[in-house]
Amino acid sequence: MLLRKMETIITFIIILSFCPFVHADQKPEFTDYCKRIGQEIQGRKHGFLAGNLSYYVGGFHASWELFEDETLGLTHPFYHDLRGRGASLLESEISGNQNTGKGNDFLSWEFYKDTRVLYGSVIVDGKTYKQPKPTSMRWRPDKIICEYEVAGVKLTEEKFIAANDAAASIITSSKPLTLQFSGHSFYTRNSVSSSATIRHDEKNKALVISEGGTMKARPDPKGPERIGPSIYTDMSTVISASRKFSKTLLTKRDIKGIQHYTFSIPCDKKGTVVSWAMNDEEDLALQAATELIQNQQSFLKQKTAQMNRLLNDEIPHFRCPDERFVDIYYYLWSLYLMYHIEVGRGWELEGHTQTAVNNFLGLHRYDAAFQIKVGAWTRNKSKFAYGNVLTWKHLTKNKHFRESLNGTRLISDNKGIGWHSGAYGPETSEHVLGAWQIYEHTGDLNFLRDAYEDHFDTLFHKRISGFAMNEFEVAEILEKMANVLGKKEDEEHWRKLVRRDPEHIRLMFDQRWESNGVPDYFAAPKNKMLMTNGFWAMRSPHFPREYAVTMVRNWALNRKEGFYGEFFPLAMSKQSMQAFATDVDHSFGYTPDTAYFTLDGIFCQ
Repeated sequence: MLLRKMETIITFIIILSFCPFVHADQKPEFTDYCKRIGQEIQGRKHGFLAGNLSYYVGGFHASWELFEDETLGLTHPFYHDLRGRGASLLESEISGNQNTGKGNDFLSWEFYKDTRVLYGSVIVDGKTYKQPKPTSMRWRPDKIICEYEVAGVKLTEEKFIAANDAAASIITSSKPLTLQFSGHSFYTRNSVSSSATIRHDEKNKALVISEGGTMKARPDPKGPERIGPSIYTDMSTVISASRKFSKTLLTKRDIKGIQHYTFSIPCDKKGTVVSWAMNDEEDLALQAATELIQNQQSFLKQKTAQMNRLLNDEIPHFRCPDERFVDIYYYLWSLYLMYHIEVGRGWELEGHTQTAVNNFLGLHRYDAAFQIKVGAWTRNKSKFAYGNVLTWKHLTKNKHFRESLNGTRLISDNKGIGWHSGAYGPETSEHVLGAWQIYEHTGDLNFLRDAYEDHFDTLFHKRISGFAMNEFEVAEILEKMANVLGKKEDEEHWRKLVRRDPEHIRLMFDQRWESNGVPDYFAAPKNKMLMTNGFWAMRSPHFPREYAVTMVRNWALNRKEGFYGEFFPLAMSKQSMQAFATDVDHSFGYTPDTAYFTLDGIFCQ
């Protein structure tokens, strides 16, 4: 969940709208944002780095609770090209268009935390100091810098993922010592068997692991657990080093078939480098890992330069008197850009950002409702914006949607190369509003046509799936799309599909005001569990102003029973927290997505 922070980007954009943005002709001088927004994270959260299809998590820090400290080496690098949702590749057994394809899994979303790739220990004067934790771990968008002190020796480590999707750890020590690394082939808590093999490539100072095995998985909603091939079956993992380790290498295959390895290499002021890479082709993985060893400094400079270029040139410039907001603004944009992925095959032909890369994986239908709008503000929209809309078209075009008796067509909440989750919902109607915003920013009719034809025109042809009372605005935008695309029949169709006379629209809002006996609140549910959903409808241009004023005064600003939180609006009212006092109900007390929809609604009024 921690990596879903990029959902807060729009929330802060709304808040920061009260501060002056820098106009195009007032572009600030080049800023080293990688350095500026760097932050100390040791003991606070785990490290995170991103390539294109490779990622790195240093240690493990879940829901604000520390489970594992980072250490020397590369603890949890992992490869993920969205070929699957979890750690297994099984075919769906559902018939018809709701078949979830190959690769969906409701287990093992966080499979990375079970990996052990390169865990480093330090040997000084014959004594081993096992996996020391950093005295400092500083995160930046381009790299993580760790500092250690072991037996009076200071070590500095820089970890990063290069442009070739290989990961490296560059380690220097104030005095000569020995580094000992250990790890094992891919095996998780849901693994059933391992068929991995390992060999030493002495010429390239590398270990080559051919991954394989079986996993427990649940590919279908409400379906049984089954056993299928590991997501990494037949992939190659390569671990390389800048110094020879043939004389210290020990390998062992345990009773489960897991391949374990340990090796030692010297380290001093000149530095030692270890690297990791994965690929379907062994030669390509070996090339990436060894190339990074040979050119680590140039790769690192290239990574820093690229991240700084994106943050200086790819997003709107921002300055305001409070420098903290400037730092937050660029920090959140860095996450959006780091989460960008380009797979280029199957249902992943378009590049797009992601909800998270370590648990939910890929882009979610719900989260795309605001991430589409974030992308609308990038400079290169064909790269960083269009795909957030168009990636969902693959499900619609291939008729992978669920159609209700009333004609509502719903697509899944998540998908990959050849799978979708089978969890259907209505938020795709919000994508229409975001796509129109992209068109308004670009005037690109080709993009609009791609989004409309065989996607929006199909998905909403019979009925618009409403989300927070947006159906009136969505129908209006679909009508506008048909107009600019020269589709007169469609234009008339959308005009008739949703009744939009002022009297009817007002009636729809009036009927939901103070529903189920909850005073001064909009669309309260029967069980009276008051979430912020009622505020979301304020984003509609048709929401009655007098309702908004009353609701904000009596619920948003109410510190005793309402949604007034310590940080930003609570997801559940304090009154409801007392009535629904379970761990599950309280586990999402503060959520950036609900805060965005709430604040956006309030500011729209």
